[in-house]
Amino acid sequence: MAQVRRGESNHYLGLYDNREAAESAVAEFRELHPSTRLRRLESVRRNHVRCYDEETMLAQRARIVDVIQSGTKSLIKITTAAGKTLRCTVDHAVFTPEGWRKAGELAVGDAVMAAGTGPRPSEALVPPSLRRGIGVWTAMRRQELIKEVDTCHLCGHDFPREQLALDHVVPVARDLAQALDAKNLAPACEPCHAVKSAGEQQLARRGGKIAKAVPDRIVGIEDAGEEMTYDLSVEGPWHNFLANGIVVHNSYNEESGRYRELQPVFYTPDESRKLVQQGRPGKYVFVEGTAEQQELVSRSMEESYVEAYRTYQEMLAAGVAREVARAVLPVGLYSSMYATCNARSLMHFLGLRTQHELAKVPSFPQREIEMVGEKMEAEWARLMPLTYAAFNTNGRVAP
Repeated sequence: MAQVRRGESNHYLGLYDNREAAESAVAEFRELHPSTRLRRLESVRRNHVRCYDEETMLAQRARIVDVIQSGTKSLIKITTAAGKTLRCTVDHAVFTPEGWRKAGELAVGDAVMAAGTGPRPSEALVPPSLRRGIGVWTAMRRQELIKEVDTCHLCGHDFPREQLALDHVVPVARDLAQALDAKNLAPACEPCHAVKSAGEQQLARRGGKIAKAVPDRIVGIEDAGEEMTYDLSVEGPWHNFLANGIVVHNSYNEESGRYRELQPVFYTPDESRKLVQQGRPGKYVFVEGTAEQQELVSRSMEESYVEAYRTYQEMLAAGVAREVARAVLPVGLYSSMYATCNARSLMHFLGLRTQHELAKVPSFPQREIEMVGEKMEAEWARLMPLTYAAFNTNGRVAP
């Protein structure tokens, strides 16, 4: 079956033998009935959207990194008690009081996190006129306090003076007495300074309230036809944004070199990584390497990484597509991703990918995936201590 939504109406186009024929009918309909809605995708890149600190629920803002066309997909429409509506795909993640959930898993009566307000924190705000005066005084200190090449006190990297700002180490909003103290000023690169400033000055403060996300109950869920969909990729640390008043997830799961330029962050084993494999296939063990082997691994990897990334940058500068240029990058490049799982799935993963003295079934994971598992296990133990204790008592076997 093929149907397409135009305006507020769904148009039934008939039954077809396969998906390709149905999609062809939809494309033909859209060509004959072009939408009057304009989407200026390029124009929104590098703009900012409202997002939320997922721990405090206070409003922040994040820069749009990319806009990705994701194809024509079926949509649902979620309506809340406050009158907010969200049209999205069933697999798009929506923030709820219990955490992230797929839109298709939600039901009437569930709550989602939506734009709202809460009591203003007790600390006094700095009046705009005073803040401007502090800014002028701070700008006058640049030449004397920032060297021609100086170090960002937040990330520790070196930058030329024109890429550095003077940052109040103790924020002005926290201690106004140090606002005009030169000892409280330190160089900060533009990206670090922007992130720190966004965290210090929460958005949309009005009256006695401050903007924050609050629960909003779902009163209706219905099919909303199908439409070309677009995903936003936004900067961290909070990968979410406000869509029509409802908090939704930054729309990609794994950082993709097809859609964005990959950053030069590579894995180099430290001294704790055992380097030498001994024994016959199926019954081998790893043992520590020599100092010479450790030096060889570190030096060879770093040289390879530098050359590979230089070649990658050269191709991008020449106009080669990202999805082509990324082929030269090695498997040692770090990638970031978001994934969801329930406790049972996580137990199964940990049973296979970590070694533990309490495990009934021995496991021999590669060290790199075990390091990931150890980080996940520590966070899970903090969030669900009773379930975690039961997992260990049961010999680290998932139920």
